Amino acid sequence: MALANDLRKGMAIRYNKHPAIILEVQHRTPGNLRAFVQALIRYISTGKSAEVRFSSTEKVELVEITRQILEFSYTDYHGYHFLEPKTYETVSLQEDLVVSIKEYLTENLLVTVLKIEGSPVQIELPSSVNLKVIESPEGVRGDSTNNVLKPATLETGKVVHVPLFIKEGQAVKIDTRTGAYLGRAD
Repeated sequence: MALANDLRKGMAIRYNKHPAIILEVQHRTPGNLRAFVQALIRYISTGKSAEVRFSSTEKVELVEITRQILEFSYTDYHGYHFLEPKTYETVSLQEDLVVSIKEYLTENLLVTVLKIEGSPVQIELPSSVNLKVIESPEGVRGDSTNNVLKPATLETGKVVHVPLFIKEGQAVKIDTRTGAYLGRAD
């Protein structure tokens, strides 16, 4: 058990008998009233978010989170398959867990899987990934007055807007949080 004042983003708690991840935390002391902690949580079982309020001295049950580094291997009709780099054990995850990040998954990409009570609940990507451009129209000469962008389809099927000088076959760096083009890949 911990005090509500000790809650931080990324921690897991048990709220209404269900495990939840804390997405945001704000400590408030309004005028002459008692201090409280306002948190945005996401229930792990349903994926729904809720805003909750705790007294600053209220006790909250913490849930242990474990993190496991896995390497993406392949996908098939059984799910998404990852490899544990140390033991070479295959871990299969269902599509509902991977759906929000599948546009960034390429072979051998290292991801961090968060597990609560032994079951995977969330996948964290690196802050940026390098993806190859497979389709992009040619830029038209004279279109370079300002930062003109063109759509480009990447190897995973994701479409991003890139500068006119990017050609098919080149690798680009993509921000996994926003999905935006960051630059040419090294």
